[in-house]
Parts: sequence; structure tokens; C-alpha cells
Amino acid sequence: MSSNAAIAVNNLSKCFHIYDKPRDRLMQMFARGRKQYFREFWALQDVSFTIERGETVGILGRNGSGKSTLLQMICGTLNQTHGDILTHGRVAALLELGSGFNPEFSGRENVYMNAAVLGLTREETNARFAEIEAFAEIGEFIDQPVKTYSSGMMVRLAFAVAINVDPQILIVDEALSVGDELFQRKCFARIEAIKASGATILFVSHSGSAVIELCTRAILLDKGEKLAEGVPKVIVGQYQKLLYAPADKVLDIRESIKSGALERLELEREAQRSVVAVEASQASDNGLEEYFDPHIVSKSVMSYESHGVLISDPRILNAAGKQVNCLKRGDSYRYTYRVSFSTGAVAVRFGMMIKTLAGIEIGGAASAANAQDSITYVAADAQMDVEFKFECNLNPGTYFLNSGVVGVVGEGETYLHRLIDACLFRVLPETAITATGTVDFKCIAAFTTSSVEHN
Repeated sequence: MSSNAAIAVNNLSKCFHIYDKPRDRLMQMFARGRKQYFREFWALQDVSFTIERGETVGILGRNGSGKSTLLQMICGTLNQTHGDILTHGRVAALLELGSGFNPEFSGRENVYMNAAVLGLTREETNARFAEIEAFAEIGEFIDQPVKTYSSGMMVRLAFAVAINVDPQILIVDEALSVGDELFQRKCFARIEAIKASGATILFVSHSGSAVIELCTRAILLDKGEKLAEGVPKVIVGQYQKLLYAPADKVLDIRESIKSGALERLELEREAQRSVVAVEASQASDNGLEEYFDPHIVSKSVMSYESHGVLISDPRILNAAGKQVNCLKRGDSYRYTYRVSFSTGAVAVRFGMMIKTLAGIEIGGAASAANAQDSITYVAADAQMDVEFKFECNLNPGTYFLNSGVVGVVGEGETYLHRLIDACLFRVLPETAITATGTVDFKCIAAFTTSSVEHN
């Protein structure tokens, strides 16, 4: 373990014993190794990585990839079968919040017990108790048995304890989806403050945009294996391509990721994105009138594997129906693309998403809110022209548009086809613009001057 490493994982493996019948567990006790009554399930196999102090690292993976098992072993709540784990610094984990609470004890008693497990002395907990109590916001219930708490109250108290131990390593496993929106924002604000203090954060999420925005590095797990690690945008792209792949293409995509072939394609794609962005920013402003520049073309288009559906001809049209890619702030436009169906599709919805150059999703829309409101069935050999009207409320800069078609395959919804960076456009610069940031919220400043009377 290097002197600057906060977490070092070396050849980590975890095997669970799966018994088909309850009696098999008893039979295994008496067999004394002479016969095996269980099946082995390897949740993790030979996973290795190092996280330096101050890094924020995201872990991505499909359900069942071993993410939660990995975090539990790093936190020490689960023992590994093989391999080594070394941590340097106080660890606070936000996994299954409240799972270590004793339901018969009061909230106050559980605070002291949980804080002791996290490494605080009673004197340290005394000094922080008021802050913990204030953050939890459960009032007089702090002295009631935890078994009387709602799930939301349990989450509040558990998070308040974990976050107030001044962790040097914070481990988050999307445990904050239970609380209300105000509490979630309060939690993330505290996490951001911990990150700013120089703590190391290990962050598990299914949200690609959250990993891109929060993390400096990302790791992709699948079926207990580490497939890749590197730049968050690249790893998120690999994860999404794997997540929405047809079943017969998953193995090929896994091998492409493991061999580094898909990473090389993603890095080339990112390099092309940068070149195109520079070219777009240097394009002529043409008198600040919207227009089409044939040189502003996305060279970083990434296509998901098709489920019998293909998207083509993505373009932006102005109010007169002319194709444009240099837009004026405040004007209305139409984003269109064609969808061809080579097979029949069920519960079809269409979508679009606008993203920044960094890959952060700004906003988009779907043609229906859910599968129940979607197009019930689209026949094979059909073609559909999709159109989304939008007002350009973006500030000057370069942006990308995604296109997507969703349908039901098997028991759930998935992308029938998707184009990432399908369309590149530029919002023209303006002089004396007062709007800041990415989105123009049409803010108007107002101020008054009052005089001060002197005696």
C-alpha cells in the first residue's frame, strides 16, 4: 500500500454457499468436508484497485455485479474469501442505514452505540451529539425506542451519526433514496463539504451523470469482475453500452471492455468531441443569425446495440423548417429523427436529451411518461418521424443531443436503440449578456437605493 493510498484492494474474492434445501445446510455440518451439499456463487473474483487520498471514485455495474458486496468488505461488515483490503483513515459508510441499530434502544442510546462502532469516544460523541440531533430532525423521538421509528426517521438518524464522525474515507451506496427531497439535498450538501475537505469518497451509483459530475475516476464491475477503470465519461459510456445490450451481444461487449478495445474507441470519441467543440467555437457568428454550418458535425456518435430498431437522420429545424446547428438563445426549434422498425415493438416511447461537452445531462423529454401511456405496438417494417419542439434557453456554448427509443423486451423496458452525441449544435454568442451558467432562467435584477439618516 503506497503512502498516499486511502484504500488498497488486492485480488479480492468472495464466495457464497448456496443451499437448495434447508436440510442441506445441516447435512454439510455433518459431512465435515467429505461431501459438498452447496453450490458456490462467486460474488467477486480477483478484484484489485487502489484509491488515493482525496479521490472521489465511482463504482458502476449492473444489478448483481458485486458492488454492494465489495463495499461491505471494505467496511469490514463482510469477510472476504480471498485477497487483502487495506484502509488508511477513519471510515464512515452509508450502506443500509440503520441496519446496526438495536430496535429496543432509544435513538439517543443508538447514537452512542453507533458512534462507538465508528471509532468515536464517548467524550467525542458528547461534543457532537447536539449537531447529530439537529441534523436528524426527529425531535422528541430521539428518546423513544427505535422500533417506533418510521423508515425515514431511521435514515435521518443513521446518516446524522455517520456524517458527523469527520470521516477520512466516506463510502456511499445510494443509501439516500429513502429520505424526502429536502433531506436528500441536505445529505448531498454535507457529502460535498466532506469532499471539499479532502476526504476520500467511494461512491456507488446507477446514475452515469452523477458519476461524471462527482467523481475523478470510475470503476466498472460486472458479474463479480472488474472490467475496466478510468475516466468517468469513458467508463459510463462502457457501462451504458453493456447495460442496454441485447442478450446475445453482452459477452462480446464484455470482452471488448476487458481487452481495452472499447476504451480505445471511447477515448478516440472523446478526442473527436474536443476537436469538434473547438471547431464549433471558432465558427463564424454570421451576424448572430441562426444558420447551418456543414463543418459542425458530431464525430463522436455512439450507437447502442439495436433490438430491431434503428435511429437515423437526427437534425435541428428552425421555425421555417430549415436545418440549423447554430442557434439563437430564446428562439424555438424542432429536433427530429427517423426511426425504422425491422421487427415489431411493444410499448414504444421516444426521447431526447441535451448534454454539455462534459457529458452532464441538462434536460430532455420523452414522448410518454410511462409504458402505460406509450404506443402500444409498432409493426415490423414501419417508419416513424419523431419531433420534439423546444425553446433554446441555453447560454452561448456547444452542446450535444441524444436520441433514444424505448420499448418492452421480456419483462422490462430497455433501449431498442439509442444514439449518444447524435447531433452537435452551438448557441451563438451575444454581447452584453447578463445570464450566467448553462441555462438562461430569464432572471431580471432589481435594486433600490435608500438613504440613511444621521442624527
